[in-house]
Amino acid sequence: MAGKSLHISIVSPVYKAEKIIQELVGRLHTELATLTDRYEIILVNDGSPDDSWNEILKEGQKDKRVKGLNLSRNFGQHYAITAGLSFAVGEWIVVMDCDLQDDPAEIPKLYRKAQEGYDSVFAQRIQRTDSFLKRNLSKLFYLFFSYLTDTEQESSVANFGIYHRVVIDAILSMKDQIRFFPTMVQWVGFRKYYLPVKHSERFEGETSYSFKDLFRLALNNTIAFSDKPLRLTVKVGFFLAMLSFMIGVVYAVLYFIGTIDVLGFTTLILSIWFLAGIVIGILGVLGLYVGKVFEKVKSRPLFIVQNINNV
Repeated sequence: MAGKSLHISIVSPVYKAEKIIQELVGRLHTELATLTDRYEIILVNDGSPDDSWNEILKEGQKDKRVKGLNLSRNFGQHYAITAGLSFAVGEWIVVMDCDLQDDPAEIPKLYRKAQEGYDSVFAQRIQRTDSFLKRNLSKLFYLFFSYLTDTEQESSVANFGIYHRVVIDAILSMKDQIRFFPTMVQWVGFRKYYLPVKHSERFEGETSYSFKDLFRLALNNTIAFSDKPLRLTVKVGFFLAMLSFMIGVVYAVLYFIGTIDVLGFTTLILSIWFLAGIVIGILGVLGLYVGKVFEKVKSRPLFIVQNINNV
């Protein structure tokens, strides 16, 4: 197949980007033309409520190298990325957001660095243009996420980067129901490099991620990629058991030497409430893991493609 000879594939999830797509595609054509004419641009419409799909179709009519996937509903950014990767056939695959904060002008730099022998070259956003609150929440998110998943995560690195075919094939072989592209890339390994790049202003609109979305993302991926929360609950349980035993010994000694005549009712009630809270919390963590096992057993598709164009 001729498509198999493609050298570079661009994969970008699209959501609420009808005013961005034309500019995005134009810049991509300009930059990719400096590298090769054997490329494809795969835009995945993730159930966007605006006119993004029609804009993708318009760009596909202008140039058949612009390909579109229209998902049947909003599955989420990382599921849309998975959909795009499933259709990409290039030897090298660039994953990027559609809002132009990931600057297409950085793609040649990423590509040239990859030619030095790296399988993954991550775009490292040294100076982010996001708000002070978002930057620091992101750092906090990745700090706890790295600890809980025992994976190396950089707050300055997101989806943007260039990845060899072997890396993408390894990611696609992962059958996890919960998808988080940056963690999956880190997990599969291979030779990697972090290249400082320019982080641009958002071309139009605002991010669709809220604090609630980020919290849900962190919780789901922590459970999906690690059993460390379960191991932490065991440690907390042993710690509380030892603490309770030592406090019991202290109170027993004080009672027998006559320092305490009547054991404190308040202490008893607070101890019961505290331990009950710990037990309920541990059961909650176990329940979350059981829920994720239930989702895995159902084996539902990660995404559903409603329409395709030029693919």
